[in-house]
Amino acid sequence: MSELEEKIIQLEKRLLKYEKIEDTTPTYSFSKITDNDLYNLVDIQEDFDKSRFNDWFDKTQEIDDAVELFLNNLIAKHINLIYSYNEEDLKLYFLAPIFNKIDFQSMQQGFRAFYNEKIFYQSKTFIFNGEADFLLAKGLKKSKQPYFFIQEFKKGKKNSDPEPQLLAEMIAGLEISKVQSFRGAYIIGAIWNFVILEKIGEDRYKYYVSLNFDSTKIEDLKGIYKNLMFIKEDMIRSL
Repeated sequence: MSELEEKIIQLEKRLLKYEKIEDTTPTYSFSKITDNDLYNLVDIQEDFDKSRFNDWFDKTQEIDDAVELFLNNLIAKHINLIYSYNEEDLKLYFLAPIFNKIDFQSMQQGFRAFYNEKIFYQSKTFIFNGEADFLLAKGLKKSKQPYFFIQEFKKGKKNSDPEPQLLAEMIAGLEISKVQSFRGAYIIGAIWNFVILEKIGEDRYKYYVSLNFDSTKIEDLKGIYKNLMFIKEDMIRSL
């Protein structure tokens, strides 16, 4: 091989090293994805059978007097302001006390709740990425296996709809964790809706949305608390 040929080969290697190859895979941020985006990317349909929540919403579970007093005090303190709270106010003043009371963390079993955690999922045809408002996952320093998402911590449904955002996160979580079903919830002001997502084929999904839970009403808030406790206990059982 001549000296000139050797120089050409070395130059080609250097060009390949620094050449930027354009990735044409469409990318969607959780915070901006819409219903139309989601329906164009995957085959996803809502199933209106509310009985799908029966195994999750355990009506036999009891809440002790101390927890009920805590929840009543939380309502009394925030009921007049909760609908005016912005995202951070709602998270700090109302949601964080509930999450801390349930205690979504176990050093021994290696899981905890993550806030504003970055999630990335790439399928054959699209990419989902962005930050999850609340993520319960295996892992302590970094989320390793998503288990439950909560979206959106906002006071009203204006330009952004939390439902497709949550569903995109749940699809990512389901595929990352390699499971067939996944649970989550979204919040609009005081109103909670719980969601179940099921995988029924390649890029094919079915989801269920619960009836509303109004967190300013004590029976509904007790239901929210019990539903979240179930998630924690179910995760522990799965470890």
